[in-house]
Amino acid sequence: MPDTSLRQLYENPATTLSSGMGRAERQARMLVEIVAASDGPVVAVDVGCGDGTCTGVAMSAVAAVPNACLRLFGVDWSMTALKQAHRRGVPVVRASTDEGGLPLAASSVEVVIMSEIIEHLVDPDSSLDEAWRVLRPGGSLLLSTPNLAAWYNRVLLACGVQPLFTEVSLRGIYGRPGSEVVGHLRLFTRRALKGLLRATGFIDIEMKGAPYHDVPGLLRPLDRLLCHVPDLSSNLLAVARKPT
Repeated sequence: MPDTSLRQLYENPATTLSSGMGRAERQARMLVEIVAASDGPVVAVDVGCGDGTCTGVAMSAVAAVPNACLRLFGVDWSMTALKQAHRRGVPVVRASTDEGGLPLAASSVEVVIMSEIIEHLVDPDSSLDEAWRVLRPGGSLLLSTPNLAAWYNRVLLACGVQPLFTEVSLRGIYGRPGSEVVGHLRLFTRRALKGLLRATGFIDIEMKGAPYHDVPGLLRPLDRLLCHVPDLSSNLLAVARKPT
């Protein structure tokens, strides 16, 4: 569980708990593909569900698929987030991937979703190990995170500017555009994320890109175009499988 400073940040009602619909909708489509290909009900857990926006998008997307059956619930340790998710109609449980782990038996779910959470974790290795533990053999991990090597971050860094998504303090923004502290501790490139998932034991790792909702309006067409190049995209979407 995060230290006191991080707890205060995430429990602060002013802290943004949602990260944009473009990424949520793309990840929901990935979940739909998994559910549609299943022969029976799919049990899924959204780890770090935040305010439930992305969980709700995923539930709605699957509900539109004929004969699809999904049991999806959210997990978060922030009471502020859980209250918001509950108001959105998302079934939620208070827990974390450390301090006892998820309240799930080993090999009990078909899908683990980790949306914009791994960049906030002190110990991503243990959290991925916990995702691995609760996944059934053949189950899927759906993970999304900001891309350190996004196209505009390459430009910013070349100009000596701190890249977007990176933070050097929990008290303010220094050296980069933006004004909101969100508690990012770790940032990944496509290659680093894929390597970490492979080291955890995941196979069939597929990487896709997604847009960033705060890109200025004139640059959004370019941002959407570069979603087709994961190495340059704003956000990284990974789907990986636990071996059977």
